[in-house]
Amino acid sequence: MSQDFKNLDMTMMFAIHDALRRELERIARITARVDEDPRHVLSTAVGWELFKKFLTIHHVSEDVKIWPVMEAALAGQNSELALLADMEAEHGVIDPLLASIDAALADRDGGLERLTGLTDTLYTQLSAHLDHEERDALQLMDSTLSQEQWAAFAAEQRTRVGDDSVRYLPWLLDDVDAAKAAKLLGSMPEPLRNAYENDWRKAYEGLAIWTPETATTSR
Repeated sequence: MSQDFKNLDMTMMFAIHDALRRELERIARITARVDEDPRHVLSTAVGWELFKKFLTIHHVSEDVKIWPVMEAALAGQNSELALLADMEAEHGVIDPLLASIDAALADRDGGLERLTGLTDTLYTQLSAHLDHEERDALQLMDSTLSQEQWAAFAAEQRTRVGDDSVRYLPWLLDDVDAAKAAKLLGSMPEPLRNAYENDWRKAYEGLAIWTPETATTSR
C-alpha cells in the first residue's frame, strides 16, 4: 500500500502488521489440516502464545498512546473522531475472539467443531482491521501526532515487550525478505542488531514456533 507520510516513520507499524498477517495465514493453514488435530498444535506450539502476546501489546499500546492523544487533538472533528471510535471498536472485537479460541482449544468434547469458525472469524476481523487502519487511520496519525508522541507510542511497545525482545525481533523479521529485514535492522541500535544476528535469530529458529510440543521434544 503506497502512501506518502510526511511526518512519521511508519516502517515499524507496517512491519508489525505484516507479521500479524503472516501468523494469521499460518493459523489458517493449521486449522485447515486434517492429518493432525489443530487444537493440539495451537495449544502446545509457542507460535499461538507469541501471536496473542505481540498482538495484544500492539493494540494496548495504541489504546494507551495513540487513540486518546488523537481524540484530544481532534476534539470537535466528528468524522475523524468516528474513525478513531471505529479503531477502538475493532480492537474490542479481537480480545473476546482470542479468549473464545483458547476456550475451544481447552474443550475436548466440542472445541474442535468451534475452532475453525472462530479462527476464520479472527482472520477476517483482524485482517479487515489492519487494512482499515492502513487505509484510513495511518494518514490521520501522520497529520495529527507529533514525532514525540509517536516516539512515546514506540517506547510503550518496547516497555511492554520487555525482556521478550529476544523473541519479538526474530518473530517480527520471520520470513521477511533480506532487503526489508536489512532496512528494519539498519534503523536499530548496533547492540540490538548484533544480538539479533549473533544470538536471537538462531535461538528463535530453534523454537520451531508452529511445531507441536511433542514433536519438538522428541527430536
